[in-house]
Amino acid sequence: MPFLMPILRTTRETLEIYWVLVRVMVPITLLTELLARMGLIKAVAPAFAPVMHLIGLPPELGLAWLTGMLVGIWGAIPLIFALIPASSLSVADVTVFSALILFAHGLPTEQKIIQQAGPGMIVTTLLRILGGLLYAFILHHVLVATGWLQASVNPTWIPMSAAVSWAAYFWALAETMMWMLAILLLLSWSLELIRIIGLLDLMMKALSPLLRLAGIRGEAEHLTAVGLFLGISYGAGLLIREARSGAVSPRQVFLSCVFMGFAHSVIEDTILVISLGADVYGVLLGRVAFAIAATAVIAALLRRLSDETFFAQVFRPPHAQPEGG
Repeated sequence: MPFLMPILRTTRETLEIYWVLVRVMVPITLLTELLARMGLIKAVAPAFAPVMHLIGLPPELGLAWLTGMLVGIWGAIPLIFALIPASSLSVADVTVFSALILFAHGLPTEQKIIQQAGPGMIVTTLLRILGGLLYAFILHHVLVATGWLQASVNPTWIPMSAAVSWAAYFWALAETMMWMLAILLLLSWSLELIRIIGLLDLMMKALSPLLRLAGIRGEAEHLTAVGLFLGISYGAGLLIREARSGAVSPRQVFLSCVFMGFAHSVIEDTILVISLGADVYGVLLGRVAFAIAATAVIAALLRRLSDETFFAQVFRPPHAQPEGG
């Protein structure tokens, strides 16, 4: 029974999250399909063309990128193959786009959590968006130069594809929602299992030397590892408490939040985008390596920043913030 209780708790929490996602995703997906059938997506796509061109992606995917940044990964996923047929995308395309949304997604919610720990919302939001674009740019050019991953994508799971009739569309939407529930439950149960058997603690300890390379030390190492494996809600949530108590220095809190912005939920989110056809090296190993290197550079710049500038521009001690935000 001790083993069963955490699974039941996780199931209940997952169902609550799923219901929130359904209420957000269904209206957005329906609106996007309506706009596409009216021809407005094609009309708006050129606005995203300059950014998408930089990373070698079709401009139509700009709408999925924007949706992902505002709503979350699950908001972007149903749009990908609905906007561009899978037959028109390569493994490289899906990998680059997946990397882009893995860096910056659900920004209004996640960045509010990070802000509660002290780091400025504008600074950390810009770092996530620009970091994602820079990594996607590098990844795209590496893949083009080497010729890697140029084959047509063969997704394990296609959430939704372009439908001819509204009846076919609603059936595909219902299937997507059912598959999403199954995947969410499987991922949440798997994460709970590796926590129960102690594997997660071992993974966190193994990560410690890499986090020190990024300039993250002491108690911040463990909290950053929590965010890396379980997500910003967990990692930054714990950081809020430690920052308010003074157990972790403000600069370490800032670096930890920057790193988590670049790389978090690496188990759940990685499995999700791999099911769409993304390459694991591009969306996991490369992303974590970039997060370590980019955070190390930011740590070096931070050492040159005076306390006066640091607290005025990029960090506001959490105890000085109102409880509601």
